[in-house]
Amino acid sequence: MGNRTGQNGIKHLTMKSFLIYPVLFICLMMPRTTLADNTATLANIKLANTRDDLLTYFEVRNAFTDKITQAVHNGVPTTFSFYVSLYQTSDSWLDKKIAEVRAKSTVKYNSLKKEYTVSRPWKNEKPSATQSFEEAKSWMTEIDNLKIIPLENLKKGGKYQIRIKAELDKVTLPLSLHNIFFFVSFWDVKTDWYLVNFTY
Repeated sequence: MGNRTGQNGIKHLTMKSFLIYPVLFICLMMPRTTLADNTATLANIKLANTRDDLLTYFEVRNAFTDKITQAVHNGVPTTFSFYVSLYQTSDSWLDKKIAEVRAKSTVKYNSLKKEYTVSRPWKNEKPSATQSFEEAKSWMTEIDNLKIIPLENLKKGGKYQIRIKAELDKVTLPLSLHNIFFFVSFWDVKTDWYLVNFTY
């Protein structure tokens, strides 16, 4: 397995060949970032499968800047969007997109209850509540068991590439917060595209 960074900051992860067996995790390690690097990154990307579906797992690091944390505690609903696309690749330059998934996670702080509520519609479950900001951030930035495509749609020996990206959704701040957040550039939080190549 090899790692390299291409143009435009795209992260490439390549495995020449691997088979996905039932309930087998394939852990793809990301390049480590330095402590001084506060750029949002993806980490712990994994591929797995059930008997029927191909799944992905990953997490976002450095997603909550000081300004974003302040916005959350001022009651601003904060949403992360996760984009996952699957392409069938070939020796030519033309790749074919065969699946696309978009997931969202939203956190809202209730100052009266001192409680964070996190909604994750992609998990098909009710919103979760906690008084721990660290737990809320974990719920917000971790993706698990996200279905990409039924295995029956993959071809044995076929070459594929998964492309993953995460970004913070921009919001319109209420007038009461304009003086606190005069510049909204802090809302521009997103990762590079991460590319994972594999052979089924």
